[in-house]
Amino acid sequence: MIDTKEKLSAFLPVVKSAAWLAIDTEADSLHAYPEKVCLIQISTAAGDRLVDPLAEMEIAPLLDALSGRELIFHAADYDLRLLRKHHDFTPSEIFDTMLASRLLGERQFGLGSLVEHYLGVKLDKGPQKADWAQRPLTARMEEYARNDTRHLKTLEEKLRAELTAKGRLTWHQESCARLIAESSLPPVINPDEVWRIKGSTFLERPALAILRELWAWREREAVAASRPPFFVLAHETMIAICVAVAEHQPYEQLIPQRMHPRRRENLMEAIRAAQAVPPEKFPKKIQHRSQRPTEAEFRRFRELEKVRDRHAHELQIDPTLIAPKSVLGDLARDWEKHAPELMKWQRELLSPKG
Repeated sequence: MIDTKEKLSAFLPVVKSAAWLAIDTEADSLHAYPEKVCLIQISTAAGDRLVDPLAEMEIAPLLDALSGRELIFHAADYDLRLLRKHHDFTPSEIFDTMLASRLLGERQFGLGSLVEHYLGVKLDKGPQKADWAQRPLTARMEEYARNDTRHLKTLEEKLRAELTAKGRLTWHQESCARLIAESSLPPVINPDEVWRIKGSTFLERPALAILRELWAWREREAVAASRPPFFVLAHETMIAICVAVAEHQPYEQLIPQRMHPRRRENLMEAIRAAQAVPPEKFPKKIQHRSQRPTEAEFRRFRELEKVRDRHAHELQIDPTLIAPKSVLGDLARDWEKHAPELMKWQRELLSPKG
């Protein structure tokens, strides 16, 4: 484990001189709130190393050494967002083995499935839900973490060769570039929607006022305890409490008995605060009005769907990789407006000449 400034300094020349780099991260999203990057796995031709970003050392030199290089990931989306959010790092180029396998038509594209299929190696599923912030890591956790990057280069070579043979390497490159761009965008938070959890669309305005206050209370409790919000209070329980309070029904029995008295009192204080909100300040219900397509738009949608499905069948890939139905609907309404939003390879397949 690289967990001191001295160890990191000794490792940097290995990174800088490496012909290739495979990367993965581990976070504690199931155990802390907000989550943090707890481990960075790096494989090179020289071996597999674990870097501890929680240790008392500055990892900026490592990230600088990774800049400007093609990095091999598997399912890079979450890793890229974590590294961007917590360490302001965005790679310039990646090879995502999950994206590559999907573009080749693989239906089982988890790392374990791909390594077993292409390399004949069966990985231990291991401690996937472990608390990666714990120190020291167990031997099994370290081995599991190393396995996340140990086979990526060999897997990348096989997938790259297949992509090249099938003329889809540029598709993959464009898809990876899109993934980098999207993961580097700052999250857009709508204060009137962020608290609308699953089940809230069925609530009336008085219950929504309760929910808005309860959500803010739960966020404060989760951050203070460094525990995911669902550990503080489950979505379903929040909805049930909101309904009961809004209908002037007893709600105390809905509060989990194991809840600490202090937290229980804070919860009830949040409910009282919500009850004091005047009706004119209740949140409005969000009306999702879907625009009914015209007959011409529906006909264009069906034509696009046939083109998409024909290509997907011929290529033996998931049709949604070319375009999900929501995108087809946008294209059917206004091709000129929405076609530029597609990647080049998607646009070529869906174009009238595709």
